[in-house]
Amino acid sequence: MKKLTLFGTAALSASLVLAACGSDDSEETSGSDGSEEAGSEFNLKEEGQLTFASSGLYKPFNYEEGGELKGFDVEIGKAIAEQMGLEPNPITTPWETILQGLTGERFDAIIGSMAITNERAEQVDFSDPYYYSGGMIFVAEGNEEITSAEDLEGKKIGVVAQSTYDEAAQEYTEDIQYYNSDVVALNDLEIEGRLDAVITADVVGFEAMAAGLGIKDVGDPLWIEQAAIAVNKDNPELLEAINEALAEIQEDGTYDDISTNLFDRNLLDVDLEGIEILE
Repeated sequence: MKKLTLFGTAALSASLVLAACGSDDSEETSGSDGSEEAGSEFNLKEEGQLTFASSGLYKPFNYEEGGELKGFDVEIGKAIAEQMGLEPNPITTPWETILQGLTGERFDAIIGSMAITNERAEQVDFSDPYYYSGGMIFVAEGNEEITSAEDLEGKKIGVVAQSTYDEAAQEYTEDIQYYNSDVVALNDLEIEGRLDAVITADVVGFEAMAAGLGIKDVGDPLWIEQAAIAVNKDNPELLEAINEALAEIQEDGTYDDISTNLFDRNLLDVDLEGIEILE
């Protein structure tokens, strides 16, 4: 498999790996009331607002800092909402039940680094991808036993439950440690005897390495996944409007500004030739 590097030269603050902020059982909102007419055709939870959810535990894509939701997902969600003439209203909800929250109409969309898969597409509709990332294996810096995916057989692997990385880990072992946050899992690699490996997004792991965490990546990406916005199947008008807004923020440079500010590169500018795409 062709090696793909999705890591820019600009690193985030070291605080990225020191703590996994946020709550996994609460919802927080931001924004103000929108007009009574804005978004009326989309059957929104709150008129005039695009309420979108993430776990709030996935640095650098979505996380809480100083009582505010931040990160790439949040910034993209805000830009899309504003392009649609809506007030952005980002909230947090546990990842393990985020699909149920959407289908239960607790929010309008998931903008939380959710990868498109055939199984998920049976429950919700997905927008066009808004970034690409690779599923990657990470181990402690001094680990010389694991040098490829084949070496994961029977090892203790840390992943976020109900994630695509969870499914990947199950192919190699039954000894899986579940986390609410990939950042916490990566930090546990530095604790002797806690974990053998973590499977997570390459961007997340590379940013952690740049911030000083004593870990390293192993082998090539297991796959490339397409992160997209999820909406309910009975709301095609909202999906169409989100796709239009996503295309518009790419055309006017807003997307590139957000991406390069955080990662020093455009996360959609990826050569996918010869790379397995997660389905």
